[in-house]
Amino acid sequence: MTGVPASAAGGTSGAKSAASASGVPGAPSAAASDAGEARPVRGGKLGAAAVNQASLWNIANILTMVRLVLVPGFVVLMLMDGGYDPVWRAWAWAAFAVAMITDVFDGHLARTYDLVTDFGKIADPIADKAIMGAALICLSYLGDLPWWVTGVILGRELGITLLRFVVIRYGVIPASRGGKLKTLTQGIAVGMYVLALEGPLATLRWWVMAAAVILTVVTGLDYVRQAIVLRRRGTAEREAAAEGAER
Repeated sequence: MTGVPASAAGGTSGAKSAASASGVPGAPSAAASDAGEARPVRGGKLGAAAVNQASLWNIANILTMVRLVLVPGFVVLMLMDGGYDPVWRAWAWAAFAVAMITDVFDGHLARTYDLVTDFGKIADPIADKAIMGAALICLSYLGDLPWWVTGVILGRELGITLLRFVVIRYGVIPASRGGKLKTLTQGIAVGMYVLALEGPLATLRWWVMAAAVILTVVTGLDYVRQAIVLRRRGTAEREAAAEGAER
């Protein structure tokens, strides 16, 4: 019960209807009222900004942030008790495995459900390079992996990333199947080195790492070839467009 007499409520409604029907200037029409066009909503811009900001907190970006948080945790676990305790190495492997799994799912989710954001475009490759770089550097620091292997893999990753930025004006170098196979092989090889393996498994991980290094070099050279072709094609198209404009 609101305490407003029914006659008063009806009178008010009737007055509005009468005013609208009689064509009184300034009287609100029922159509305009129903369409919500009577007046603009305050804070509309702030509401839109809030929606855009909230869109950053999607599942793909959250997985990327989890991977970034795992990097320092992984380093701590790897170096606990001098870095040679099998139990701590097992925990470090678990952190590394979770990071690799989230790397697979965040990109897939972002593309499948249209969750691609500027933050994700920047943070995702950084997270990828950070966890792999941290693992390689820790392994070389502990003497488990030669420094030249770490240098080849990290040098290739950073070099190709810079190359993509250099030729982005001409187009995007797509990820190849060889590149995806390289990433998978690197993840398996590094994961096997993180674990304190002995015997045949220790020998097997050496061969897996050798395959990862070979794929790293071969796919890196292929990306360089693609970048050269892309640049030449883009330059030729620009020159042709300039000649057409002059005519």
